[in-house]
Amino acid sequence: MSASTTELISGLIRDVPDFPEPGVTFKDITPLLADPEGFAVATRALGEAFPGPVDAVFGMEARGFILGSVVARELGCGFVPVRKPGKLPREVHSEDYQLEYGSATLQVHADAVRPGARVLVVDDILATGGTVGAVASLVADLSAELVGVSVLLELVGLGGRTRLADAGVTDISAILTVA
Repeated sequence: MSASTTELISGLIRDVPDFPEPGVTFKDITPLLADPEGFAVATRALGEAFPGPVDAVFGMEARGFILGSVVARELGCGFVPVRKPGKLPREVHSEDYQLEYGSATLQVHADAVRPGARVLVVDDILATGGTVGAVASLVADLSAELVGVSVLLELVGLGGRTRLADAGVTDISAILTVA
């Protein structure tokens, strides 16, 4: 990826201190989403990280929906929303996980993909690895194959990549990394 690409994308991400709670710096991607060139460059880069056959992109609520659905369209595959509890109307698989500032649960329809489907996980941020790890577990619950994880931004100092590697998730691509 070129330096101009990373400069464009990083220039459109804003830090919001003490959100959602004191001590947490939120990475706001809404300026990136609002910029047609930046949004196109970012979603293209997310998909190019794993070009080889992908049957479905899994995107997590809520920013993963935005990025993942566009990446799925660019890759010519389906998109599967991974939701918070109580949002999906049929039988689901659930996974609890830890965030850097609490805990949460994610769910996916039990029939979201066929067994053996090749799944790419797309999200905005890799922090502690909790969210991505939970989705990787859901992919395994569906007997699908995780082909990789593609994120816009990795917060290296929070150790998510290491935690995911310990859980067997090693194919991770980040457009930007922040210490």
